[in-house]
Amino acid sequence: MLSAFLPLIYVQISPKRLTLKDPKTGQTLSEVPELALSPPPRRRILAAGPQARLAAASEPAEVVNPFAHPRSLISDFILAEQLLKYQLRRMHRRAWLAASPHIVIHPLGDPEGGFTQVELRALRELANAAGASKVNVWTGRPLTDEELLTRKPPAQGGVWE
Repeated sequence: MLSAFLPLIYVQISPKRLTLKDPKTGQTLSEVPELALSPPPRRRILAAGPQARLAAASEPAEVVNPFAHPRSLISDFILAEQLLKYQLRRMHRRAWLAASPHIVIHPLGDPEGGFTQVELRALRELANAAGASKVNVWTGRPLTDEELLTRKPPAQGGVWE
């Protein structure tokens, strides 16, 4: 009942694109999943998305993609968490007392044999660590705004966890 009042964010993840969408407002943020990190020892995020490469060109920085790994969707969990948090903050610049969102996380692609339970749990943990109050993982075709808002994915063509 109260979940209808939570902000809802649909997150699509692939090594080439990270897309966040609020189906209630239509607001979308879709960028390359890259972070520019300052040099050690005190690493901090300098920029994300296409601005990451610009930041690395203007000052010493390392550009990383936490979703670029040949065998798994997440190559660096901590950086993936930081990137998702950073992009959620960019998308919803609200008062410090805003409700934590319900996140529907959708890994894109079709790995041979499907996503493992370990990968699906990592995605759930990723959304929780980024501040979600509730998490669903969807594997299948992209969901429509209607399916997201009613919390009713299609009966066939994917798995809703």
